[in-house]
Amino acid sequence: MEYRSFRNTGILVLLALALCGCRNTPQGTGGEERGGRGGAGHGSVAVDTAKIQRVSLERAVDVAGTLMSPDQAKVSSEVAGKVTDVLIEIGQEVSAGQPLVQLDTVELSLAVERAQSALRQTEAQLGIDPSHPGTIPSDEEIASIRTAAANRDEAHAQLARTQELLSKELLSRAELDTAQTRVKLTEAAYQSARENVASLKASLQDRRAAEDLARKKLSDAVIRAPVAGAIAERTVQRGEFIRENTQVAMIVRMNPLKFKTAVQEKFANMIHPNQSVQFGVEAFPKETFVGRIAFISPQVDQASRTLPAEVLVENPSRKLKPGFFAQGRITIGRDDSVLAVPEDTVSTLAGVSSVFVIENGAVRQQNIQLGQHAGKLVEVVSGLKGDETIAASNLGQLVTGVKVADSGEEAALAGDAASDGAAGDGQRGNGRRERGRKE
Repeated sequence: MEYRSFRNTGILVLLALALCGCRNTPQGTGGEERGGRGGAGHGSVAVDTAKIQRVSLERAVDVAGTLMSPDQAKVSSEVAGKVTDVLIEIGQEVSAGQPLVQLDTVELSLAVERAQSALRQTEAQLGIDPSHPGTIPSDEEIASIRTAAANRDEAHAQLARTQELLSKELLSRAELDTAQTRVKLTEAAYQSARENVASLKASLQDRRAAEDLARKKLSDAVIRAPVAGAIAERTVQRGEFIRENTQVAMIVRMNPLKFKTAVQEKFANMIHPNQSVQFGVEAFPKETFVGRIAFISPQVDQASRTLPAEVLVENPSRKLKPGFFAQGRITIGRDDSVLAVPEDTVSTLAGVSSVFVIENGAVRQQNIQLGQHAGKLVEVVSGLKGDETIAASNLGQLVTGVKVADSGEEAALAGDAASDGAAGDGQRGNGRRERGRKE
């Protein structure tokens, strides 16, 4: 019984304290704390609003690919020999015909001298004047043929005299046979001389070609750049012995470069040569480079359903390097009066984009289809008419049917409430000072 009386007494004390607190609370304060004038107590959400805009958009096709050198030359040695000097380093710019590697020339020089000796021997047999090596005398002017012709003519004359003496019975029949045999021998010698001269003339061409080849090999001891460009690889060292067809360097052409890419099949009728292409590379993220379409394949790749294309890019500064990955755009036209909304007004969930349209103080979630971006705006392909007002803040608190208020109006209402509260506090303070003076 004592415990129950003590509990009842405590309850009465708490009730008394609560009643005192209620009497000391200023009028109107509790209502403002519960709801306020801004509508928060009525279940509304303060949001910024935005209007749908109409903008002009440049239509473009996105492409990606790799920068390549239009000319890549693997320079090889055409002769065997020991490397006596290497005149290049990786990254060095070279011009067409510039010496790259020097080989030893001792054996090659001896081969030239041997070829020259054989050629001079043949020219002497044909009676060619050394001062006019290009002039070949006629067959009748060559000594071997002149000698054979003279012997033949003398044998014919001797046969004629023998026949005349035999008719006068001054010589025997055996001497006539001897004269006839000598004629046959001289005729054969003459024919052999002519054939030998023909062979020497053919050999002359071979000896001249052999000399030219020996000279060429001597010249090839200096390995030169076939094209202008930059040295990408150097594969030989001084003192090394190399065989024929050994690669000594690789040269890549740096200007212009070739941007190899592919265009989707649906854009095939919009792409044509000389079209401008703007692109960027990771090495220079703040720079935009420009090229022009040079070549378009007439056939669509069956695997990727794309149309291969090549873009020529001027590279006078050598900033761009073969092998860079590039991403770019091909401008295909411009559309005016395109619906667009700020990016901040779009909510995307599970791949579905939507905006919150404000109608009669409430929101309605509207699904939309997005197009390309234009700065901080994004194109609306479908889903909106163009005259709607949409929410631009607090999107995470919005669902269809939620009441909203413009955040500007909320701020004004909050300011008024603060002013009213300050005025009330001032009046209460003045009342307390008045009571103090009276006391």
